[in-house]
Amino acid sequence: MAKQSLTDRTVKSNLAAGRYYDGGGNGLHLLVRKSGSKGWVQRIRVHGKYVDIGLGGYPAVSLGSARKIAFENKSLAAEGKDPRLVKAKPEKVLTFSEVADTVVAMKAKELSNAKHRAQWASTLDTYAKPVLGKLPIDQIEVEQVLGVLQPIWSDKHETASRVRGRLEAVFDYAIARKLRPAPNPAAWKGNLAALLPSKISSSAARHHPALQISDMKRWWSKLSQRDGMGTKALQFLTLTASRSGEVRGMTWSEIHKINSDDEHQVWIIPNARMKARVEHRVPLTPQMEKILASLPRHSASDLVFHSEKGRQLSDMTLSATMKRIHETEVENGGIGFIDITSKKRAVPHGNRSTFRNWAAENGFESDMAEIQLAHKIGTAVTRAYLRTDMIEKRRQMMVSWGDFLTGS
Repeated sequence: MAKQSLTDRTVKSNLAAGRYYDGGGNGLHLLVRKSGSKGWVQRIRVHGKYVDIGLGGYPAVSLGSARKIAFENKSLAAEGKDPRLVKAKPEKVLTFSEVADTVVAMKAKELSNAKHRAQWASTLDTYAKPVLGKLPIDQIEVEQVLGVLQPIWSDKHETASRVRGRLEAVFDYAIARKLRPAPNPAAWKGNLAALLPSKISSSAARHHPALQISDMKRWWSKLSQRDGMGTKALQFLTLTASRSGEVRGMTWSEIHKINSDDEHQVWIIPNARMKARVEHRVPLTPQMEKILASLPRHSASDLVFHSEKGRQLSDMTLSATMKRIHETEVENGGIGFIDITSKKRAVPHGNRSTFRNWAAENGFESDMAEIQLAHKIGTAVTRAYLRTDMIEKRRQMMVSWGDFLTGS
């Protein structure tokens, strides 16, 4: 069809199927389908390529309205913008808080650890929302992000690093949903890395205060004089060198015999409960089994270490038990149980470090100790060829560790 200006009369008429171009150079044309229905389409060059943009059906969109829309699209394209993206933006610009709440809800479904789910929401609520919460998500720049991070970057570096990562995730979501333009104002490489001190300086902040090897027997003796589910869980955590969440989430159904002819048992932690998302086997020693045999079963729960109502113990239960041992020692005129480097009170997670140091000083293989801690060993190639988790050798190591603690 020749490109000539359309008229209202022409558009209303009974046209044959085809394309009827309007004059003016905006690429506007009326598409008449075989069914007789009519719709406006604009063929326009966007970022160097021709695209067809639907402008609506006729008569809902009149000739005059179609021309106005086509002119606006042509102007946007001339500015280097894609009219389809510009007009796809929501009429209401969402605030940072609104977008963050959506991302937190998504993360709640992804994260299996209740503590991590809570931390995702609480860190944004505490540090980000007071600064960014009411700002439109598409107007937040690097300076505003720095306003969140700089006040805590040195004193609370580990927390600040996590906040930055969560901010980056929120802005990534907003960019993917076309709620704001790239780049991401919370990105580290090529962005905040040039404005904030290196992450290397945070290594000390990640250190969990740990008992000295020479204090372990004395501490274990004090722990063994206490009773209660928190005490039993802390004993089991120390004997196995496991993480708090792994012990607190332990179920009776995770305990197995290696085979029907073997009296030895193994605790198999499923990948969903492991930090590295890899199934982990923990050999059970007689000392560990003695603790398990002393525990009451709950009629409504399969948890090994549970509250009176059958619920999972909180991380604070174990921490409080260790704290009370320290405070009692200090009240009685002792020095308590502290980390020799940081001078801070030792915490349950630090017992893993103490075990690792003990294993090294007593000649146990490095890989064997690392496997017990559920750490990755060697390179990806090394791990691919390693077909054993040294379970029996680790059992003997953990028997020796238990004997050391109890003075046997």
